[in-house]
Amino acid sequence: MRSWPEFDTNPEGLATALEYLIASRSEETAKLPDGLPGEGMGEKEALELLAPIILDGARPLGAPGFFAHMDPPTPWITWAVQQWTASRNQNLLHADTATTARALESNVVDWIAPIFGMGGGHMTPGSTVANLTALWAAREAGASEVVATADAHLSIKKAAHILGLPIRQVRWESARDLTGAAAVITAGTTSTGTIEPLDAAAGAMWRHVDAAWAGPLLLSERHAHLLDGIERADSVAVSAHKWLFQPKESALVLFAHQDEAHRSISVGGAYLSEPNVGVLGSHGASAAPLAATLLAYGKQGIARWIDHSMALAEQLHHIVCTHAELEARSSPQSGVLNWRHVQVGAEEILAELPKSVFVSATTIDGEQWLRSVAANPNADPEFVVAGVLAAADQAASAKKRSR
Repeated sequence: MRSWPEFDTNPEGLATALEYLIASRSEETAKLPDGLPGEGMGEKEALELLAPIILDGARPLGAPGFFAHMDPPTPWITWAVQQWTASRNQNLLHADTATTARALESNVVDWIAPIFGMGGGHMTPGSTVANLTALWAAREAGASEVVATADAHLSIKKAAHILGLPIRQVRWESARDLTGAAAVITAGTTSTGTIEPLDAAAGAMWRHVDAAWAGPLLLSERHAHLLDGIERADSVAVSAHKWLFQPKESALVLFAHQDEAHRSISVGGAYLSEPNVGVLGSHGASAAPLAATLLAYGKQGIARWIDHSMALAEQLHHIVCTHAELEARSSPQSGVLNWRHVQVGAEEILAELPKSVFVSATTIDGEQWLRSVAANPNADPEFVVAGVLAAADQAASAKKRSR
């Protein structure tokens, strides 16, 4: 019988991959072939070609100048465990192929759900799927519409459309007639980081909190009060690949009454030993890197990263407010600051930013603002502000020259 060495452990190849990961490389340009190769170039050559594309071509999320999006750097232990999960390729759809991986996910959910006052849940690839799953359970429980504010994440509109539910935009302070509604309350809006009132929509038949961004504040003794009341929700979505510092495609949907919710969104099949719960069919062991992070650093370790990130947002806010050429829209409630140059537009600044500095932009009430998100504990607010001011000077000079 033929043996396929490609599927065996290759210490030399893995060592080479690790060398590329930790090496300081030049900014060389790599180019993929135009078409699919007929005969492969070989493993070592493929790694050599892809290293600058995958590693050097990626944004350095943990660099001092990265103060832009809700995308954090990841602790190195998650890189190691991701290798393990890829090598075993467990499919959590089937209990007989992923016994330990399924148990590991259950453990992680059991650790996290009580922090939110929830009874349980399961992991999803992101909060878009978590929100869809929660609203699916709400529909099965009798919800006939979705209500949310204008600041709700776009995934809420997607979910309502997929589920065939009408969606109504409301202001929580004046929302009326919520009988039969699945209300979506956002804890950490995308543009501003606003935490909507978690006691809103008291008359709704189902209350879901989209805590994709701000949810992990509950791990922090200093900031947990910002989410007081979340424990009274029927369901919660939280992105582990945001403030739990996980690799992409890691999130949780949590339910106050797990068994009842899971029964309502389970589907059986002749080839399944037990019903398939939720939206996903085949899926991998995304709980493994999260389990490693929680075990290695604990609740307090992650809270320290979050607390420090929140402090960086406050520091950035202070610098902006004390600089004559800058202004802030408001103070950062959950680590998101909207700010701008008083004379140079956000898009002009972004076009001139050096590669070492990265901020994002958003439009609020028809006005453009720079947007900095405290997802990177290594960020340096002074360095970021200096880069923005230099970019503003460049943009202003370019405009003068063009006149």
